[in-house]
This record gives sequence, C-alpha cells and structure tokens, in this order.
Amino acid sequence: MIGIMADSHDNLTAIKKAVSLFKDAKCELVIHAGDVVAPFAARELEALECPVKAVFGNCDGEKIGLEKAFESLGEIREAPLVFGHGGRNYLICHFHFSVVSYLALGKYDFIIFAHTHKPEIRKQGETLLINPGETGGWLSGKCTAALLDPAALKAQIVPL
Repeated sequence: MIGIMADSHDNLTAIKKAVSLFKDAKCELVIHAGDVVAPFAARELEALECPVKAVFGNCDGEKIGLEKAFESLGEIREAPLVFGHGGRNYLICHFHFSVVSYLALGKYDFIIFAHTHKPEIRKQGETLLINPGETGGWLSGKCTAALLDPAALKAQIVPL
C-alpha cells in the first residue's frame, strides 16, 4: 500500500492523522504532492515507518529547511519527480495543469498531483490519476488523503 497526501499546509493535527492512517495501512511508501510549507510540519512525517517521496508546491518557500527535514525521510525536490517502485512507473507533480503534458508521454502507471485541493481519482488510458485533495483542510474544511494499491491499480480517498 502507498499513502498519498498533499496540500497539508502546516496543519499538524491533520498530518498526524494522515501518518496514523498510513501506519495502520502498513504503507511501504508515502508520497506528498507539495505544499508541506514549513520544516516543522515535515518533521511530523518522521513517525512514518517508511520512506517519503515529495515535490515542492507553490507554498513551500523554505526549501532549504524542507530539504534538510527530508534528509532522514526520503526526498523532496522540484517537480516532476519520476521514479519506479514495485515494477510501476510514477510521476509526482504539484500543479494540475501539468498533468495533460505528462499524460501525453504515455510512460506512467500513476500520476499524482495536487494544488486544486479537490480529491480526484480517475483513469485516463493506462494511467491512474490521483489528487488526494487537501490534507490540511484549510479551504474546504475537509481533510483527506489517499491510499493506493499499486498491484490492483486502485486508489481511494480517505477522510481524516
């Protein structure tokens, strides 16, 4: 199982709930699609028992501090972050408007994106697109994350 979150925007309570969800689901990897915001929020991810792969979002201003916080977690970098895991190809970006160009390449089993704060899971061609919504819940009042079963090519949005 893979945990997916985004747009957590320093909401420590929501981040802790996401960490608990991911630990209970025995996630082997967690993906953050941007807007952690501050290093103190990233440190909450240290409670995970798996690596974290993340990209910067438009509100991640303290990039050097975030890079330091992620040294013990996994990695954070500018989007897109492309990697293979469990025989599947992943692309993580923050901005939703980038998705169309990445889809056109036809290389990815999963494209994880964010920025809209609206949860979405849809299949387009052979690619599963996942926006976990806003973990922080500041805009909609709804804190969400996603769980991905890469073997089954299925994901679900989970309220926190």
